[in-house]
Amino acid sequence: MGGYVYLMTNRPNGTLYCGVTNDIARRAHEHREGLVPGFTKRQGLKRLVWFAFYEVFRDAIQRESTMKHWPRAWKTRLIMADNPDWDDLYETLA
Repeated sequence: MGGYVYLMTNRPNGTLYCGVTNDIARRAHEHREGLVPGFTKRQGLKRLVWFAFYEVFRDAIQRESTMKHWPRAWKTRLIMADNPDWDDLYETLA
């Protein structure tokens, strides 16, 4: 079973949150609706701006753990490379 690493924000160049899940559509929906208590709900992080799929869930967990220690500029560079307008990618999930 694979997994996704993802970045959520509240606005372009806003607060960033890095997470991991095996179901990106479900998890993004939970964030959008405020169903997840904690940091993302308090900060209003409802915009999915970047995600990547890994065939092996353990690899996704390792990538998320590594990314949580990255400087903000590195995460921003990832978003800008794939989603320069910081569009909400939730609508692209099928």
